[in-house]
Amino acid sequence: MNLTSKHAIAIAVFMIALLAVLIFVMKSTGSKKPDPNQPHVELSAWLADWQWGDGLDEFRQITEGLTSLQAFAVYFDDKDNLHLTEELREALPQIVEASKQSSLVYVDLTIVNDVILGDGTSVQKDPALVTRLMATEQSRKKHIDNILAAVTKYDVRGVEVDYENIRSEDWDHVLAFYRELYERLRPLEKSLRIVLEPRAPIDKLKLPEGPVYVMMAYNLFGNHSGPGPKADHAFIADLARRMDKLPGEPFIAFAAGGFDWAESGKVASVTEEQAAELSQLSQEAPRRDAGSGSLYFHYTDDNNVKHTVWYADHVTLAQWIDDARQAGYEKIALWKLGGLGQETLKELNRY
Repeated sequence: MNLTSKHAIAIAVFMIALLAVLIFVMKSTGSKKPDPNQPHVELSAWLADWQWGDGLDEFRQITEGLTSLQAFAVYFDDKDNLHLTEELREALPQIVEASKQSSLVYVDLTIVNDVILGDGTSVQKDPALVTRLMATEQSRKKHIDNILAAVTKYDVRGVEVDYENIRSEDWDHVLAFYRELYERLRPLEKSLRIVLEPRAPIDKLKLPEGPVYVMMAYNLFGNHSGPGPKADHAFIADLARRMDKLPGEPFIAFAAGGFDWAESGKVASVTEEQAAELSQLSQEAPRRDAGSGSLYFHYTDDNNVKHTVWYADHVTLAQWIDDARQAGYEKIALWKLGGLGQETLKELNRY
């Protein structure tokens, strides 16, 4: 064998070895299936004006897990104008500043159809307000002008519309509003999220492309019912199937905390921390419900009134998020920051 032949063989061996290395690298990176033990979840959370101090503290603890934060909420006054509470006005600059400390977290303003009346009382989820705002092209334009002014004034990434209890005859006008608002926000490079109730007739609606949709997967049980979990596995699976009708890549929203049902008929919302504290009054440790992953317990208060409490902890939320992922949804919204347990905060930082 001459020198030229040896040289050619050496080059061939080198090329084969190089090809083998490239194939190995491709198999171990680009074509590798996601590790089920490493979550691939996009997480957002709401921060409410009445609990913004605690919520902001928790927000600072989980910025690694969050991609966006929704400042809840902008309401309406009795003249159908947008209304920010003093609490939200105080909180917003600090929320925006905290978000800027993490380049991955963006802030949206959430607008809800709650009306705060002159005497301080309120009308929640007012369908008549939606009817008035959506009635004509002119009324929608005025409303959109007000929204854009607020988004610009408070230096947020975008707006989230959470209008609930919508009358069936208003849906066509509401869909027009979604389209018109999106088209006005897009040139400003501002985003639009739209929250939908589980009862929204999404199978019959032609929702516009462009906005990000958020399906509420909670309130299965609550102040409208007897004791039970905010969501269960069957409820989540059913909603996930219905969400296939939604445009784009929607979020599915879960709620932390729970409710306290008194035998007297009173129902009160409780945070995870409050529920854990109340569980100290129970003669038995909280039990976990297999159908929902939620915890529940019973206790008797100082007035000898019996109570039943159902709530979600970090294990519950992890199960619900896994339900969503199994159904193909990896964008998760959490209601809400404030009163979460330390293990829940650790869990949320995994995403």
